[in-house]
Amino acid sequence: MTTDAALRAPLHRWRRRARLLPKGWDNAVGQVLMMIVSLICVFPVYWMIVTSLRPENEIFSSALWSDAVSLDNYAYALGTMPMVRMLVNTFTVSLVVTPVQLLTGILAGYAFARWRFRGAGFLFGAIALTWLVPLQVVMIPNYLLVARMGMIDSLGALILPHVASAFAIMLLAQAMRSFPSEVIEAARMDGATHAHILWQLIVPNLRGTLAPLAILIFITTWNEYFWPLLLTRSPENSVVQIGLQMFITAEGTQWGPLMAASTMASLPILLIYLVLQRQVIASFMKSGLR
Repeated sequence: MTTDAALRAPLHRWRRRARLLPKGWDNAVGQVLMMIVSLICVFPVYWMIVTSLRPENEIFSSALWSDAVSLDNYAYALGTMPMVRMLVNTFTVSLVVTPVQLLTGILAGYAFARWRFRGAGFLFGAIALTWLVPLQVVMIPNYLLVARMGMIDSLGALILPHVASAFAIMLLAQAMRSFPSEVIEAARMDGATHAHILWQLIVPNLRGTLAPLAILIFITTWNEYFWPLLLTRSPENSVVQIGLQMFITAEGTQWGPLMAASTMASLPILLIYLVLQRQVIASFMKSGLR
């Protein structure tokens, strides 16, 4: 009893003080904190863009904006590396990997959620364990497999190891398990096959899960670095993340061109987010991915 009274006393004092504060103060404090956090997140992007527009003699200036705006860094980056070709390669790989991973995730998720077969639990656990294994562990075996197939320095080699995702399989399997079984049983009684149930009944109702999953897959594939670094040999068959490394040498880092190339590499993702901002936020809220 003494402990409860000791705990309640500070709570009552805090409530009395809260009543004396202006109405809506908690919302104002929350908004101020969110503005501060937003500025902290946005400032590195702003600084990258500003640095890319600085002339060489002002690269290390601490001013928030440069009066002498120059596009020389962009011209140098485009002339030094095949930036456009690398952006097209990166976009192609991301655009192919995203629907392929969604397809394999949907098919495997439906099998684990609706089919009963021997060893299903063990197989699902094995897939979950592969998600916990770092890429560096399987990088060399995958490299040897791709090398034996003669796919070194090709876009196919960047796509092949990513045709299936353990995260996508687990997420979609859980989403399909929560789908009402009564609806599926009613469809079966009407003579619907597994294909009809999956593509005409379940998948259209999983848009809230598929949309954020597709965004995560696309962004993760776009930012992939170690696997392309291991496989690509020529800049023409490489991705933009590898191109950024060209400006970091033993002699020093070319900060201006590096920031210009980084801005061009980030621009497609930023544009996709700005165009699909409401859909992205709504999809993440519906799917529970926060």
